[in-house]
Amino acid sequence: MLEHEYTVLGGINRARIGHYLGIVSGVVSAGVVFLLLSAVDVAKTFGIAANLPPSVMSLVSAGAVFVVLYWLLEKYAWKWWPLASVLKGPNLAGDWSVQGQTVKPDGTDGYQWTAKITIVQSWDRIRVRLKTAQSGSNSTSAALIYDPADGFRLFYSYKNDPNINEVELKSHRGSADITFAKDLKSANGEYFNGHGRYTFGKMALTRI
Repeated sequence: MLEHEYTVLGGINRARIGHYLGIVSGVVSAGVVFLLLSAVDVAKTFGIAANLPPSVMSLVSAGAVFVVLYWLLEKYAWKWWPLASVLKGPNLAGDWSVQGQTVKPDGTDGYQWTAKITIVQSWDRIRVRLKTAQSGSNSTSAALIYDPADGFRLFYSYKNDPNINEVELKSHRGSADITFAKDLKSANGEYFNGHGRYTFGKMALTRI
């Protein structure tokens, strides 16, 4: 799995979310157990022999409920409004077209390039995959920052590997800083390469 964990700054602490899920799991488990036991008692009043095997009780334990709730949060619930607005975790998943521009050391524009970025994201994992005609890169670490003035900012570091036939290009590492519009349909950012290719520039992203 190439997806990796990422931090969210300005949102709700993830450890606190786990604490809240634990409380909800306990309440839900207790409620389900109460309903099941009440159903057994009602059945017995009508002369129906009924009992709850231990396997059923284990399925509705607080631990089991926690696993289900966390799975729902990890896969789906974090994207639902209004929960997403509370968590301050934007849904950036999908494909983005990229118009890139290198910048020369004197500040003038260099050459232009195009690419596609694919973001794979869940509640606690992310992967930023950028692909050009000559090479591709995958993120190795990332952080999201909630900025109420500008929107959401994504910082990530990456490792780039050129295609096998691009003998003049070298594998390198770099970092990017991208600010997404509040409607999450476009973004602008900068990138900085090193450890093999010392270039930098700017990017404009549009959600496909």
